[in-house]
Amino acid sequence: MTLGSTITAKGVLGAIGGYLKDNPEELLRVAKNAVGLRIGVPISALRWLARRTNGKQGPRDVEIEAVPPGVRVAASLELMQTPLRASATLYVSQVVLNPTELRVELRLRDVSLKVLDERAQTPVAALLRSGALDLSKPGNLAAYMPKRPAFLVEAADDRVVLDLMKHKKLTAEKAKRIVQLITPLVVVKAIETDDAHLDVAFAAFPRGVGEAWNGLRRLL
Repeated sequence: MTLGSTITAKGVLGAIGGYLKDNPEELLRVAKNAVGLRIGVPISALRWLARRTNGKQGPRDVEIEAVPPGVRVAASLELMQTPLRASATLYVSQVVLNPTELRVELRLRDVSLKVLDERAQTPVAALLRSGALDLSKPGNLAAYMPKRPAFLVEAADDRVVLDLMKHKKLTAEKAKRIVQLITPLVVVKAIETDDAHLDVAFAAFPRGVGEAWNGLRRLL
């Protein structure tokens, strides 16, 4: 599988096997995380995934770096016919998962947008060169973006809130049923990084074992 190629199950499994072979200490970390109800994803694995999802229509040359407890992401993209290099540090401040919503609250810091083509004469290029855009408050810009996606439910200052349940690929009844099945058992407590991993911490039986059992009975 080459860079930019389609991701396949075989390719992912092969990459995981190769990574564990080169980093056997990850197996011990996985075991420890399982006891503490945590899932850790190596930052290097996210970089691997980003390299293989490069495409003409989406972000290119994606860079991912841990900035504990957040993560810094940079990518090249095109916005309103303007080639840009964008970067920002993301912090996940809250995750709400229930039968009706999957909300992720993000804080964006150190946002940077650089025009890659000095010949570009678009309105976006002019705004960036003039310094008229306040990049310290990216939420305000996102709130007025054209064709704002339905899953972007709130945006102000450095805060952006996504409700992934409103994404067109997650509105099917089957997806909602899966969420209804999971939420009585576990909820996401935190998403944060260390120097080399993105960790997702869970809390079990948020409304008690009895409520979890009753919820499963109603669904099954």
